[in-house]
Amino acid sequence: MTTPFPYEPGAAQGPVPPPECPAHGLGIGPGGLRRLYGPEAERDPHGLYDKLRAEHGSVAPVLLHGDVPAWLVLGHSENLHMTRTPSQFSRDSRRWRALQDGSVAPDHPLAPIFTWQPMCVFADGAAHERLRGAVTDSMGRIDTRGVRRHINRYSNRLVNDFCQQGRVDLVAQFAERLPMMVMCAIIGMPEEYNDRMVQAARDMTRGTATAVASNAYVLDALTRLVQRRRREPSDDFATWLVEHHAGMNDQEVSEHLRLVLIAAYEATANLIANVLRMVLTDPRFRARLSGGHMTVPEAVEQTLWDEPPFTSVFGRWAVGDTELGGQQIKAGDALIVGIAPANMDPEVRPDLSADMAGNRAHLAFSGGPHECPGQDIGRAIADVGVDALLMRLPDLELAVEESELRWVGNLMGRHLVELPADFAARPPQDDKEPPSMGRPNPQRTDWEVQSSVRHTAPAPGRAPVPPVAPAAATETETVTATTTVAPGTSTAFGASTVGHIPQQRGGSAPVRLWRAVSRWWSGS
Repeated sequence: MTTPFPYEPGAAQGPVPPPECPAHGLGIGPGGLRRLYGPEAERDPHGLYDKLRAEHGSVAPVLLHGDVPAWLVLGHSENLHMTRTPSQFSRDSRRWRALQDGSVAPDHPLAPIFTWQPMCVFADGAAHERLRGAVTDSMGRIDTRGVRRHINRYSNRLVNDFCQQGRVDLVAQFAERLPMMVMCAIIGMPEEYNDRMVQAARDMTRGTATAVASNAYVLDALTRLVQRRRREPSDDFATWLVEHHAGMNDQEVSEHLRLVLIAAYEATANLIANVLRMVLTDPRFRARLSGGHMTVPEAVEQTLWDEPPFTSVFGRWAVGDTELGGQQIKAGDALIVGIAPANMDPEVRPDLSADMAGNRAHLAFSGGPHECPGQDIGRAIADVGVDALLMRLPDLELAVEESELRWVGNLMGRHLVELPADFAARPPQDDKEPPSMGRPNPQRTDWEVQSSVRHTAPAPGRAPVPPVAPAAATETETVTATTTVAPGTSTAFGASTVGHIPQQRGGSAPVRLWRAVSRWWSGS
C-alpha cells in the first residue's frame, strides 16, 4: 500500500523528477504520483490502471489536471460501496478542500464537471430526491415506441447522407450525430441540432482550454428553451420539467436539461462507436452477431463491459476521515468512480475474454442513488441505431488497418477519433415522418426502453380453437405480445424481462389470425 496521501500542494514527499527527466513523459508527477491526464493516460488507460492496481491496490492516489491530487477507485466492490454510501462519500463538490483553499481555480479545465450547480448530481438526501424525482417522473412520460421510431428514422436519414459514397467515417457521420439528433428531439429543441452543438457537447467534458466556452454555448441554448416553455408549453421533456410539482426554477430546469442532454449524448456516442468498432475488428464478434447467435442489445451489453462509454466519473468527496480499500481518506478528499477499471477488476473478471452476455453487473452507468437515470435512452439509441445501420449496410468493412485507429482520452472517457469503413454504394431510402414520440403517458409509472430479446419458443402444442368470429369482426384487429416490468423495478444489475404469450383481446378475433400467431410462436 502507499504512504499517506499528500493532498496539499507542495506537501508531497519524495523525489520530484526535473523537467528534462524522461519520467515526465511517463506521466509521473510530484511525489511520484501518476497523472490521470497526459500522453500516457490517453494512449493506454488500461495499462495505467494495471500499474496503479499493482502499486496501490484497489484505491490509488493520482493527479488530475494541474497536478491536483485525488483518489482513483479501481476495485469493483470499493466502487459499489462508495457510490452506495452517500453518508460517507458525498456528491456535493463544495466539500472539496482544493476548492476551499484555492488550489483549484474557477477556470480549471474540469470546472464544467465539478463546479457545484443546483442539480441532482451535486445533491444528497432530500434535495437529491426532489430534483431526481422531477427527472425520473418526466422520463416516465416519454412514449418509448415514438422514441424508437425517431431513432430509426434519424438513423436512416444519416445513412442516406453517405450511402451513395461507398465510404463513411462512422464516428463523425453517424455515432456523434445520431444521439444529438434524438436527444434534441426528446428535450424539445430539434431546431438547435447542428454541428456546433455536437462539437460543444464533446468538448465540454474533455478538459480542454475551450471547455468552459462550450459549456456556456450549450447552457445558453437550454436557457432559451426553458424561457420559451414557460411561455409556450409543449409536449416535450423540457415542458414536463418546467411543469413538475417539484417546483424547479429556471436555473434548475436548465441545469437538469444540460445533465440529461450531455450525459446521454456523450455516453451514447461513445457506445455506438465502440460497438461498431467491435463489429468491424473482431471476426468472432461479427460472426455471432450476423449469424443470429448474438442480438444487437447483447452486443451493446458486452461492449458496456469491455469498452464503457465513460471510463470514470468525477467525483465523490469524503464527508469525514474514513478508510477505503486500505487507504486513509481524509475529509474533503476527492475520489473518482473508476468505471473501466472496476469492470476489469480481477476479483469479478478473472478471465477478460469470458462472454458476459446477460450480465448487467458492470458499472458503465455508475451505481447507487446517482446511477444514470437515462441509461435506457442510451441503450435504445445504440440498439436501434446500430441495427438500422447494419440492416442498410451489411457489407461494412474497416477501411484501414486496425492498428491505424486513433484514440483521444481524458479523465472521463476514451474516444475513437474516426472509424473509416467501406461498403457497396447504394441509393437512399424514403424517409417518412413517423407519429409524434412525445405524447404524455400517465399510465406509465416507470420509464424504460425495452430492447429486443430472444425468446425460447415453448414446446409445440395444440392451439386452442376460439369460437368462430361473428360476421361483424374485422380482419384488421391485431394481437400484440407484451413484456411487462413492475413499476420501480431496476434493470441496472441483472434484471431481465420475461416474454409472455400473446393474449387474445376478445372472442371475436378471426380464427386464421389466431392460428397464424400460434404457429409463429411455436416456431412451426
